[in-house]
Amino acid sequence: MRDRRNRILYAGLLVLFWGVWGAFSSRPTERYGYPNEMIYVIWAFTMLLPAAVALRRERFDRRPIAAVHGLAAGLTGAGGQLLLFQALSNGPAHLIFPVVPLSPVITVLMAVAILRERIGRLAVIGVVAALIAIVLISIPAGDHGSAGTGSWLPLSILICVAWGAQAFFMRKAALAGVNDATTFGWMTISGLLLVPVAVLMTGGLPDAPWQAPALTAATRVLNAVGALFLVMALSRGQASVVAPITNTPTALRTWVTSAPPAGP
Repeated sequence: MRDRRNRILYAGLLVLFWGVWGAFSSRPTERYGYPNEMIYVIWAFTMLLPAAVALRRERFDRRPIAAVHGLAAGLTGAGGQLLLFQALSNGPAHLIFPVVPLSPVITVLMAVAILRERIGRLAVIGVVAALIAIVLISIPAGDHGSAGTGSWLPLSILICVAWGAQAFFMRKAALAGVNDATTFGWMTISGLLLVPVAVLMTGGLPDAPWQAPALTAATRVLNAVGALFLVMALSRGQASVVAPITNTPTALRTWVTSAPPAGP
């Protein structure tokens, strides 16, 4: 019962932190034209703050299994973030974001197939509906059919798979007895390992006013803390239950704010 209450608490905090972050996440780009790849770089370093706080309370697990699951969670999450930037450069955000948030479907499928978690009939219906949604989104739309094709779609699906696998690896780490701080620590290391890739994608460090990286750091630290709450929530509840709760509300808000206004 205590784990259930904690799971709900951490999931709620995650939605809160990611919700506030999402409301302001686009400001550095809108105001200063700050590249998405540099936003990733700063985000990777903001992960150090919650990692340091978490590791002060728990001992860093040096077992190989902790490193494997932690790095897997970190690389799938951070790699998906870099792929998202590439997808957004090739396709419309209002079509990409409805695909990416379906990642809990991947988590549920992996949890059922590998972890032998059980889900109810309603959850099965939800999974099937989500898979149908991906197919429908991929169908070209009328005169603007070109928006329904292109590299953005397979990239979006790949991001969906990566982020779904990330939640699965977080849960797998918890089942292996790895504490939250260790998993998040390896996720932080994974994010930092991909910083050179992000810089190369940018083409070098951009010439931007100090306000751009400062605003980015202020908003991205909310994302980093939210990621720690995700690890904590998944360590206390089934992946097939926690993943949809923590991901869907934020995803819905993102899709609504990215959708273009309706035409006359």
